[in-house]
Amino acid sequence: MNDERIIELFFERSEEAVSALNEKYGRICHTLSYNIVGNNQDAEECVNDAYLGAWNAIPPARPNPLLAFICKIVRNISLKRYEKNTAAKRNSRYDVALEELENCLSSSTEIDSEISENELTKIIEAFLDTLVKENRVIFLRRYWFSDSYADIAKQVGLTEKNVSVRLTRIRKELREYLTEREVLL
Repeated sequence: MNDERIIELFFERSEEAVSALNEKYGRICHTLSYNIVGNNQDAEECVNDAYLGAWNAIPPARPNPLLAFICKIVRNISLKRYEKNTAAKRNSRYDVALEELENCLSSSTEIDSEISENELTKIIEAFLDTLVKENRVIFLRRYWFSDSYADIAKQVGLTEKNVSVRLTRIRKELREYLTEREVLL
């Protein structure tokens, strides 16, 4: 079923909308959530909460693309669950991905004093636009979807070592890009 039809089902308040959304994007949503929370049961709950969030947001929203809309909801709910579950713990996959970016970005309080979150988002989006498609996919799979190097390597047809080297280079480019734009690091 196409995205437009799924959205129409939401507007009709048909319960089939959630089933269609799950059938089309459920696996992606679950993988995204699992990569953050690290637990199948929590991931299922986050995805179900995201479906409820979509139900409450559509209408009036008419998201385009639907996949990005539902993934953003899943990611935000999963991050909240992750924070709740890991107050003093460490989730290797998600924490390691964030630690890789630490050298590119300063702490959020330092950033807040120099640049708004929206401005930083626009700068990072502009940086991503400078990357070739494959490198952009690698970057987003690692730092937005929290995929492992092995998962990324399989998806883009590279070795894990090559993915690691590319991510190192991309992070270096990001740091230089942010420095050029006078984002304090």
